[in-house]
Amino acid sequence: MTTNTTGGNMLTLQNPGAAETTMSSREIADLVEKRHDNVLRTIESLAARGTITLPQFEEVSSDGPGPRAIGQYRIGKRDSYVVVAQLSPEFTARLVDRWQELESQAVPLALPQSFAEALRLAADQLDVIAAQAQQLADAAPAVEFVERYADSTGTKGFRQVAKLLNAKENEFREFLLDAKILYRLAGELTPHAQHIDAGRFCVKAGTAQVSGHAYNAARFTPKGVTWIAGEWAKHQVALRQRAGAEVAAC
Repeated sequence: MTTNTTGGNMLTLQNPGAAETTMSSREIADLVEKRHDNVLRTIESLAARGTITLPQFEEVSSDGPGPRAIGQYRIGKRDSYVVVAQLSPEFTARLVDRWQELESQAVPLALPQSFAEALRLAADQLDVIAAQAQQLADAAPAVEFVERYADSTGTKGFRQVAKLLNAKENEFREFLLDAKILYRLAGELTPHAQHIDAGRFCVKAGTAQVSGHAYNAARFTPKGVTWIAGEWAKHQVALRQRAGAEVAAC
């Protein structure tokens, strides 16, 4: 077992077949830029609602001011996505990056010495990708529990959501089109009917004040914002994993 400890934030990486890899609640607080006590309350609230399992609680020594011992939870990978979705969905991609960084440190990559070894490595990588994709799929419904965020914002336009997700507009637009979430109608981005029926979008009709041109503007509903945050995070993970698999196969 390998333990990485930095200023009270401790991530424990277990060997294959041992207990699951966990992240501390203090590290999650640092990632999403929230107070640790807020993260603790969120974890306990989600556990009380049955959204996640109440994780193990432990005390670790602190080198900083205040108490010598600090309490924190040890959170598994799937539940960490749920917690971050509840706290700040815009930081989901940052959490994905942190997990990949830590897991890559835990298991040094051995370069294959033959073509057969390269094939085996590529197959192993595909198994890992499939397992991680399933973890994200299991966590995705929990994004709907971001009630504090969704209830307070109202509808948002394409550019507002792209900014919220820290996404480049052209990449976000291409994702929405490729995923059959939006399509172009008379030059305007329009939601597919099933997403309107699901309550993820509404379409506002209006008239331009200067030209008098009539238009229809697609808007993300609060439910749609929380849903697309999870879909965008899964898309980013898939891109990174695909790149990693291509490197491993070379």
